[in-house]
Amino acid sequence: MKLFIFLFTIAFAVKAQTVIPLWPSGQIPNDLQNKTIQEKVDVDANGIMRISNIVLPSMSVYSPPNPNGTAVLICPGGGYRIEAAGHEGTDVAKWFNSFGVTAFVLKYRLPDDALWRNKHEVPLQDAMQAMKLIRENANTYRIDPKRIGVMGFSAGGHLASTLSTHWHRQNLPNAEIYKPDFSILMYPVVSSGVHKHGGSFENLLGKNPSPEMMEHYSNEKQVSAQTPPTLLVHASDDKAVPVENSILYYSALRQLNIPASMLVYENGGHGFGLATKQKGSVKNWSNHCKGWMEAMGLLK
Repeated sequence: MKLFIFLFTIAFAVKAQTVIPLWPSGQIPNDLQNKTIQEKVDVDANGIMRISNIVLPSMSVYSPPNPNGTAVLICPGGGYRIEAAGHEGTDVAKWFNSFGVTAFVLKYRLPDDALWRNKHEVPLQDAMQAMKLIRENANTYRIDPKRIGVMGFSAGGHLASTLSTHWHRQNLPNAEIYKPDFSILMYPVVSSGVHKHGGSFENLLGKNPSPEMMEHYSNEKQVSAQTPPTLLVHASDDKAVPVENSILYYSALRQLNIPASMLVYENGGHGFGLATKQKGSVKNWSNHCKGWMEAMGLLK
C-alpha cells in the first residue's frame, strides 16, 4: 500500500517527524462520518499532553541517524478516553532513537459511539493497520521486518496486548504481516477480572458488555503459542491498574513457554512514563528494558 505522507519539521536531535495517515481518505473502517466532532489537544496541570476526539488516526515516525534494524510501535495510554501522547509517546520515541531503534507513535481511534460503528473494534484495527504499514515499508525505514515490536502504556498496554494476542484471530489473509515480533507492556491494562481497570473496559466495551465480550478482551486468557515474547513493567503501588494485570499475563506466557520477563518495582505508581521524575528503582526501568532488548538480539 502506498503511503500518504506529509511532513512536519520539528526542532529536535533526530530526523524530522513524518506523520503517516493510517487509512486512505474516506476509507477509515467503521466511520460514521460525524463532522461535528473535532480533535482536541490540551495540556493538563501536570504538563501531560492529552489528545481526544481522534478522527484521523495516524502514526508519527521517529528515525534515528543510524538505525539498527529494530522498530517499535508505541501505543500511549489514557483509559481509552484520551491519549497521553507526550510522556508515553514522543518522549519514549526519542529515547528509543538514542540507541538506534526506529519508533512509530500511534495515534489510534478511541472507542466513541458518536464517531464509530462497533467502537470496540477501532483501536485494534488501527494498531493492525500500523503494523502492516511498518512491515510493508521496512526497507524505506531501514528496519528488519522480523524485528518489529509493539509497546503500550496502561490502556495502550491493553491495545498492545490485544494486538499481540488477537492478530491472528481476525480471519484476514496474510495474517503474519500484523504480528508483533515482541511486546513491551508498561503498567498494562490486561484482565477484565477482579483486577480490571473498570474505566478502560467501560470505554472500550460500553456500560453493560456481555460476559463473552469481557472474556474476549481479557488478554491473559487469549495468550496462545502465537503470542510474541514479552517484557512487562509495573509498580507494586500502582493504584490505578493493579500489578496483578502484569502477573496474570506473565503467568499465561510462562505456561506456554513463551519467553517472558517482568520488572516489578516497589514504588512508582501509575503513568510514570520514562520515570525521569520518579524516585527509587523504577527510574532505572529504561536501562533494564534496553538490557532486555539487547539480550533478545534486538540491538545488533
